[in-house]
Amino acid sequence: MYAAEVDQTLTLPLAEALEGLVRLPEGQWFERKSGRIDPKDLAVPLVALANAEGGCVVVGLHDGAVDGVPGARVNALRQAAQDFTRPVVRARVEELELAGDRRVLLLRVDPGEAVHETAKGDVYLRVGDESRRLGFAQRQELEFDRGSAPFDGTRARGNADELDPVQVGAYQLAIGSSSPEAMLRARGLLTRDGDPTVAAYLLFAASPQMLFPNAHVRVLRYTDVDRGTGSRLTLDDDADVRCEGSIPQQIDHAAREIERLLPRRRALTGSGRFEASGIVPRDAWLEGLVNAVLHRSYSMVGDHVRVEIFPDRVEISSPGRFPGIVNPDRPLDISRYARNPRIARVCSDLGIAQELGEGIRRMFDEMRSRGLTDPIYTQTHSGVRLVLSSLDTLPREAVDQLSRGARHVLDVLRAAGRPLGTGQVEAAAGITRPTAIRHLQKLQELGIVVWEGQSPRDPRAVWRIS
Repeated sequence: MYAAEVDQTLTLPLAEALEGLVRLPEGQWFERKSGRIDPKDLAVPLVALANAEGGCVVVGLHDGAVDGVPGARVNALRQAAQDFTRPVVRARVEELELAGDRRVLLLRVDPGEAVHETAKGDVYLRVGDESRRLGFAQRQELEFDRGSAPFDGTRARGNADELDPVQVGAYQLAIGSSSPEAMLRARGLLTRDGDPTVAAYLLFAASPQMLFPNAHVRVLRYTDVDRGTGSRLTLDDDADVRCEGSIPQQIDHAAREIERLLPRRRALTGSGRFEASGIVPRDAWLEGLVNAVLHRSYSMVGDHVRVEIFPDRVEISSPGRFPGIVNPDRPLDISRYARNPRIARVCSDLGIAQELGEGIRRMFDEMRSRGLTDPIYTQTHSGVRLVLSSLDTLPREAVDQLSRGARHVLDVLRAAGRPLGTGQVEAAAGITRPTAIRHLQKLQELGIVVWEGQSPRDPRAVWRIS
């Protein structure tokens, strides 16, 4: 579900709006609750949304029907955030009046500037359509990541006059807001003093690079599987493109350049014909690109998003490590957590992105449907790199014979995209030399890798994927 659907539904006449809210699926930014809910129980979704990207809770809808909130209970529910959340969740309340002194309440929750908990001391996080209670370790990691307010909610040094009225107007139309200012405030894109936030500037300024020079995407293509250096640099002529402008413009421009520069090969398709297609499925690299731009660290001013295209793979690098509650070794288990909650929600409104976990699953599905190896995430001291390889996946019988360590060594070779010496494998995998040799020999035994050298003591000997 796109975040804008709630706002679009509310522009309809009351009866149609209520019917639409009953039908809308619950998701990352939307939840329904009965009018009979206890105020302390209402604190759970409020805390969960505040700890994620914000959203809307509608109270007075239950089991596919409108039950409404009795007038005598309205104030207690309006004060649920004040009475049962710590620190107090910021939520704006709207009322839709029904017949018979009953109402439907809409609580619009802003992303929190710290970790919020219920009065009982429980911490929840919105993940898809669930308000998921966090264990001690997850809570601790969330507190580390939320040590300060998300950067995209801080004040930008620019002013509102620098926002592009065409882009602002298009977004206002997308969510059905009554005015540009109301739209910006509804998505937390203005500070309390009415100044644009970092998110507003990156999303709607005509040239956000004036304040954030590294807020762009660089697309490069190499002629060899290794980048090379100096005179051996393999960067293709006229294949180094910087994609600037607002975030939606960057993504659109970068996607067109990747499509143009991506190597193509002829393969038998579902139509029964041999047709040219990119070495990596479009949906896979597009998801990787969108995630890199939306979830990168914009407070790290020394780097930008890079998409590097090689003859056998695509590498996408972005500044900022995964948040602590994410395990990069198990990407399919990643819980929803946005470093830039305002940017993520606006891009969902515009149809650029949906839910992080869903996108990663789709990326894996696309690669597997083409018989290619799974996407590989690696984390450096300051960023994240995604490798989408055009190598065919291993047969199941070969995979079953590999230990976890051997699979990790194979991923190291795949991510490198070039032959590596034993010492390089040892360093990249973070294991001892005897362990590296044992795993490499097992891969060699199965015919997965090949050793190339003049003698057992050849210092230039390397291992490559067969």
